[in-house]
Amino acid sequence: MSTPLTLTPGRRSDGAVVLTAVGEIDMSNAATFSTALTGAGRDAEGAGFVVDLTGVQYIDSAGLAALFPHVDQLRLVSNDLIAPVLTIAGLDDITTVRS
Repeated sequence: MSTPLTLTPGRRSDGAVVLTAVGEIDMSNAATFSTALTGAGRDAEGAGFVVDLTGVQYIDSAGLAALFPHVDQLRLVSNDLIAPVLTIAGLDDITTVRS
C-alpha cells in the first residue's frame, strides 16, 4: 500500500520549473517521486528546478535518496518540520535549501 503523496509539476511566473510535493515521501512512493524529479529536470532543460517540500510532513531515507541524483539541478524549499532532516542528510551542503 502506498502512502498518500501528491506531486504537481508546474512553472512559476518567471518560467522556473517547480515540482510541488504534498503528503509523505517514503519507500512506498519514492520511485514515483524519483520519476517526477527526473521529469522536472528534463522540463527544466538544464536550467535547474525547484522542489517545493513545504507540504511534506515526512520524508524517509528512500525519499532523500531520490533527491541526491538531482542535486546539481534542484533547489529545495522546505518547511520547519523536515528542514532538520535535509540538513542531517547533508543536502544543505550540496544544494540550496531554504524555508
